[in-house]
Amino acid sequence: MGKKGKTARLKRKPAPRFWPIHRKELPWIVKPSSGPHSLQNCLPLTLILRDILGVAQTRREAKMILAQGKVQVDGKVRRKDDFPVGLMDVISISDMNKYYRLMPSHKGLVLNPISKEEANFKLVRVEDKTTVKNGMQIALHDGSNMLVKVADPKNPKEVTYDTFDVLKITYPEKQVALSLKTKEGNLAVITGGKNIGKQGKIVEIEKTEAKKRRQALVVVEDAQGVRYQTILDFVFSIGEAEPLIGLPEASAVV
Repeated sequence: MGKKGKTARLKRKPAPRFWPIHRKELPWIVKPSSGPHSLQNCLPLTLILRDILGVAQTRREAKMILAQGKVQVDGKVRRKDDFPVGLMDVISISDMNKYYRLMPSHKGLVLNPISKEEANFKLVRVEDKTTVKNGMQIALHDGSNMLVKVADPKNPKEVTYDTFDVLKITYPEKQVALSLKTKEGNLAVITGGKNIGKQGKIVEIEKTEAKKRRQALVVVEDAQGVRYQTILDFVFSIGEAEPLIGLPEASAVV
């Protein structure tokens, strides 16, 4: 009889290429559990504590640190060592006064050190909107959902968020502090494709008619005037005149 379902194990060789691990040192690596991010777009907490930050020498030590409730992801204590951490997630280790945000770079996803004040909020992108019984359900890029109650579901005037808009969510209140449109003139970071990690101003967004808006071509220009072309699905707005978050530099990236 053939195997049913997915395996719970992961070998090092087929693991995502941006994971900072030795491919031939040992056969197995921690497989992220099912959660808000896919395998190819996340880092498990054990990998962050052991292989990147070096606060644990083994997986057992990482489990002990997490079991004590010393690590928070987006303001919530996480105790599972295989919990997947992905794009724009905020990791807080208050005992060490260390705070990080996962940002895209040419390597993939990297930890960008941030201040304690910046660790109190997160940027999330609106992926979809659905009308439900009690109002409008907003689906966000990190797998979470937000319910906005409306008086008339057929004419939801209270919902001003559009797909690809970016929301600034504060913690632990989980309130929307700011809404940012993805439009020409705003600052953005590219989260996928061959230009992943590039940052700059959106100078052009293609007008789509015969294809899906996610595949619309977008041109991003960096501070040196170099232009990069990508698709709208890979564009993440981070501010208007100034970025809302600290951006990674080559010397600051963990």
